[in-house]
Amino acid sequence: MAKVEATVTLMNKVGLHARPASLFVRTAKKFKSKITVIKDSKTADAKNILSVLSLGAEKGDQIHLIAEGEDAEEAIKTLVELINNKFGEE
Repeated sequence: MAKVEATVTLMNKVGLHARPASLFVRTAKKFKSKITVIKDSKTADAKNILSVLSLGAEKGDQIHLIAEGEDAEEAIKTLVELINNKFGEE
């Protein structure tokens, strides 16, 4: 089983809150892989909105993404792009 990891910095205005978190979770759910988000020492299931919101990730915070499964590489690539494009904010 493939395991892919990436660390990204949140550069959108509100971090992983409300709309961006919802978009992040919807995107993560498109993949079969298990996707985990880590901020500091907190871990969240990327497919669970309450779990993602509980991280309290804000602008400027670094988050670490781990995907495990058959489409792990594509999942990480897509989520990193989403974050780097500031969730389509601008």
